[in-house]
Amino acid sequence: MPYDIDSIVLGAALSSAFLHAAWNAAVKNSPDPGCAMAAQVVGSGLVSMPLLLLVPWPSAVALPWLCAAASLNLVVLIALLRGYAHGGGFGFVYPLARATSPLLVLVLASLLQGETVGPFGIVGIGLVSFGITLFALGEGRHRPKALAYALLAGAASAAYAFCDANGARHSSSIVGYGLIASLLNACVFGALHIMRHPVPLRVALRSHLGVATLGTSAALLSYGLILWVYTRAPIAIGAALRDTSVIFAALIAAWLGEGLSLRRAGAIALAAAGACLIRFA
Repeated sequence: MPYDIDSIVLGAALSSAFLHAAWNAAVKNSPDPGCAMAAQVVGSGLVSMPLLLLVPWPSAVALPWLCAAASLNLVVLIALLRGYAHGGGFGFVYPLARATSPLLVLVLASLLQGETVGPFGIVGIGLVSFGITLFALGEGRHRPKALAYALLAGAASAAYAFCDANGARHSSSIVGYGLIASLLNACVFGALHIMRHPVPLRVALRSHLGVATLGTSAALLSYGLILWVYTRAPIAIGAALRDTSVIFAALIAAWLGEGLSLRRAGAIALAAAGACLIRFA
């Protein structure tokens, strides 16, 4: 089907990127990122349950995509947390993870379903990916485990985006798909937290109430926006635009005290230029 990357699609994707960066920053800046992540993911599921009574559920054909996406999302979340645990700052692990996926998505969508992107789109995606690669040049060699987990999160993010895009496209209800996915993620991640974390889940929710409420709202809105974008744009374009969250992430990291070097400023400029080119894809 033909796609039109208009200002509404671009704005929705960039809004999704900002919201995604914001709730990840809240998790990373908390005293216990593992508990905060559990509070956000489980909180999203709790909010989704009553909302599912008000909207149509996704089509049966979308369910395999949904299950695959939920599994991959779990890999992404665990890899991010492990990257943070191995000393990777929010301005390093999160941007690199988000930035390594667009080119992989481009290859996946092209090989598996013949989806093509125009020259402006390809160059724009390349600029986004190359710009964010700059974030790894200085810090990666000092934190090899954090680098490895960031790259794992990026690869899983690419497969996750591919599955989510196809799930949204095959679903009769994008909102229903997003809410079911959030509920499924909550069940899986909540169970993992109960098995592996000493802090009870109810305590995690109570002690991270801000993340479980405001963070949940940001995450659900961010997710819904990008699912809608995937139905209006090539998967690689949508993924690359959302991955400009690195711009917001780097600025948030600077605000949190991690600094904003000249190299990072250049990376931001390259990613921003890529987003501008994508507008004309």
